[in-house]
Amino acid sequence: MNRRTPAATPLALLLALALLGAGCTGGVEGTPGAAGLRDPYFPGLGNGGYDVTHYSLKLDIGPSADDKRRPADGTSSPSAQPSDRPADRLRGTATITARATQDLSAFHLDLAGLDVEGATVEGRPAAVNRAGKELIIRPGSAVEDRLRKGRTFTTVVRYSGSPQTITDPDGSKEGWLRTADGAVALGEPTGSMAWFPGNHHPSDKATYDIEVTVPDPLTAVSNGELISRRTEDGRTTYHWRTAEPMASYLATLAVGRFSTHQSATPDGIRLFTAVDPESEAASEEVLDGIPAVLAWSAEKFGPYPFTSAGAIVERTGDAEYALETQNRPVFPGPPDTALLVHELAHQWFGNSVTPKSWRDMWLNEGFATYTEWLWAADHDDVPVEESFDEAYEDGANWAFPPAGPPSAADISEAPVYGRGAMVVHRLRLAIDDDEAFFDLVRGWTETHRHGNASTDDFTAYVEEETGEDLTELWDDWLYGESRPPVED
Repeated sequence: MNRRTPAATPLALLLALALLGAGCTGGVEGTPGAAGLRDPYFPGLGNGGYDVTHYSLKLDIGPSADDKRRPADGTSSPSAQPSDRPADRLRGTATITARATQDLSAFHLDLAGLDVEGATVEGRPAAVNRAGKELIIRPGSAVEDRLRKGRTFTTVVRYSGSPQTITDPDGSKEGWLRTADGAVALGEPTGSMAWFPGNHHPSDKATYDIEVTVPDPLTAVSNGELISRRTEDGRTTYHWRTAEPMASYLATLAVGRFSTHQSATPDGIRLFTAVDPESEAASEEVLDGIPAVLAWSAEKFGPYPFTSAGAIVERTGDAEYALETQNRPVFPGPPDTALLVHELAHQWFGNSVTPKSWRDMWLNEGFATYTEWLWAADHDDVPVEESFDEAYEDGANWAFPPAGPPSAADISEAPVYGRGAMVVHRLRLAIDDDEAFFDLVRGWTETHRHGNASTDDFTAYVEEETGEDLTELWDDWLYGESRPPVED
C-alpha cells in the first residue's frame, strides 16, 4: 500500500562492494551476495546469495533512555519525559537461519537506522560494514565451508536504538509508528527493516519466532500463535511463532494497552484479537464476524491457509491505513465489515500466495477488492455487476494499467485495486461458468500456497487450466492504457 521511491546507490555502498570484491585474503572463497534483487520499483530491496528459512527475534522494548525527549530540532522539551513514549527504544538480537544459493564470501542484510553492536556467523565473529540501509557481513575463513552453495548457516546480529518511521513516496508512514501508548510496526513495502535486519523482499519468505519483552502493563502482539507469556520484575515477555512462511513486509508488532481475546473457529482456527480500549466497543460486532467471514471465504477460495487468525485494532489516528499483516490484520480504528472482508481475503491473496515482486501488487489488491464485491452480492443484495459498473465509471481506475504502475508511488493507487478487481470479473465472464471460475481460483491458491507468484504465472496458469487464449482480455484489461468498451 505504501511505497518508497528507489534511491541511487550510495557511494559508501559502492566502495564497500569494491573492497569485498577485491578478494581479501583469509576469507571465504566465493563472491559477495548481491546488495539488491532488482525489484522493478525497489531495486536495492532484498539481498542475493542466500534464502532465509527462519528468523528468531528477541526484542526488549521500553522508553527512551534519555532523561528528556528531544524534538527534531534538537532543543530540549522539559515536559516530555521518557514515559510519554513507552516504546521508543529497542534492543534486539536477530538469529537468521539461511541457505546459501551461491558460494558466499560476504552477504548483505537490510536494516534502516539502529546501531549494530556486532555479528557472528556460525558462532564466529564476523566483520560488519554499514552503507546506508545495507549491512555487509563478512565471515571469517573458519566458517567458509558453511557458506558453500546449498549449505545452511546461522547469523546473529545484535542491535539497538530508536526505530525509524519511514515516509513512503505517496506520503504515508510505515516502519515504526509511535502511538499514544506504545508503537505499531507496519512493513509494506520496506518498513520491516526499521525494526529487524533481514532479506526484506517479498520473494524471500521464512518462518518466525518473535520474543518481545515490554514493561507492564503493556502487551506485545505479533503474528502467528502466542506460545508463552512470562512476567518477571514488572516486565512481560511474549513469545509469538509463525509456523507458515511469511514475507517480512507482513510481519507486525503492536505494543500498547490492549484488550485481548482468544477463541477458536468451529474448524479449529485459533483466533486472537487485540483491541485498544478506546476502539473496543465500536469493534466488537464486526470482530465477532471473523469466523463467518473465514468460513465464507474458504468456500470461495479454498481452505484457510494458516492455523491462526484475528485482528489488531489500534485507536483512530494511530496509523493511516489498514494492513493485511499475516494472521491478524492491523486496523487504524474500528473496522467496518467491508474492510474486514478485504484484509482477511489477503490471507489467501498476498499472504499465502505472495507476489514475486512489487509489480505483481494487483494480484493482492485486485482479488481482495473483488472479494468485497462478492461479499456485497451475497450479503447486501448488491450484484457484482453493479460494483463492476461503479468501478468502470470511476475515472481514477484508468490512470494506468494495474499490471504496470508508473512508479513506486503508484503501486497502491486506485487502478491496482479497482481495475485489478475488474480484471478478475472479466475473467469470470470469459469463463462463463461460475463453478469453473471458482474451481480455477481455488486451484490457484492451492498451487501457490505459501509460495510466490507473478502476473505471468497467473496468466499462464489461467490459460493452461481453461485451454483458452485470453490475450485480448489481458491486453485490454490488465495491460491496456485506455478504457475498453463493455457490452450493454
